[in-house]
Amino acid sequence: MVSHCIGADVHSNNVELSVECQGRIIQRHSLPTSIRAIREVLDRIASPKHLTFEEGPLAGWLYRNLKDHVDTLVVCDPRRNRLIASDGDKDDRIDAAKLAALLRGGYLRAVYHTDDAERLSLKRWVALYHDRVQAATRSINKLRGRARLCGERIPRFAVHDVAVRRTWLAGLDRDLADQLRLLWRSYDSCRTDVRIAMRQMRRRARRFPIIGYWSVLPGIGPIRSATLFAYLDTPWRFQKKTQLWKYCGVGLQRTSSGKDRRGRDRPARLALVWMVNRHLKNAVMGMATSAIRSRDNIFRDAYEERIRHGALASNARHAVARKMLAVVWGMGKSQRPFDASVC
Repeated sequence: MVSHCIGADVHSNNVELSVECQGRIIQRHSLPTSIRAIREVLDRIASPKHLTFEEGPLAGWLYRNLKDHVDTLVVCDPRRNRLIASDGDKDDRIDAAKLAALLRGGYLRAVYHTDDAERLSLKRWVALYHDRVQAATRSINKLRGRARLCGERIPRFAVHDVAVRRTWLAGLDRDLADQLRLLWRSYDSCRTDVRIAMRQMRRRARRFPIIGYWSVLPGIGPIRSATLFAYLDTPWRFQKKTQLWKYCGVGLQRTSSGKDRRGRDRPARLALVWMVNRHLKNAVMGMATSAIRSRDNIFRDAYEERIRHGALASNARHAVARKMLAVVWGMGKSQRPFDASVC
């Protein structure tokens, strides 16, 4: 049976579709970015038909609305396609045709998307919470930098205590004080946003019991457990724990090339994966560091044992992060609380 591979180059205003059949482009369509217009074209293409487009701001919306109108839908990783996409001429029509060819050859790496509306809502609130935390961090750094321009240091309690802040500002140069008051308005607004986002996130997290199970583990807590759940979504998307480790930025990938003078393979070099989700990696390394600093838990014991055997502190810390992820992965599969006796 002849199959059709459809590549879509998606933008906010238009979508370029290229339909390939047996290695030849047979149709091209330039459409507005609307579900109705895209569905009309897809419904006119004979089955089996396979659609692909790259991960981006519109990918989740398109995935949920188009997956039932094709036999398979692949949201692919644009970083993996970057070198091929930059080869030769480039425009939207050419990019769509290249995506169709990559889909036909099976060279695309799929990006996971969920169909669960509650999980999606939680993920968006988690992302918004981290965005507001970053904004608050930027604001306080700007405040401290502005004060240091004039040789001043913001007192510790002036950051959050309004009374201490007013007293300290009253003793400064008027022009500097006015600048700091303006910057403090932005910081206070970000702190308010953080509290609102946290409440919304924790309210939605109560619907998923596994988040509560994870939050009692050493070093995790409610924020990190909600972050893990939002970005991992389901443990069944990973066939092996090594895939989970690499996805979270603590797994090792092996690189080796060439032979030595005696014709033997050169020793492989192990390095951490660097193209990862930063929020997820920060949560994983943060929970490992907190567990190591805590007392009387199996993760601290594992860290100390590796240190005694001569491991570097950074390597031992990453090993603990991998151990904790394996525990989290197992709990997610079984949907049961933590049992230290099985570790």
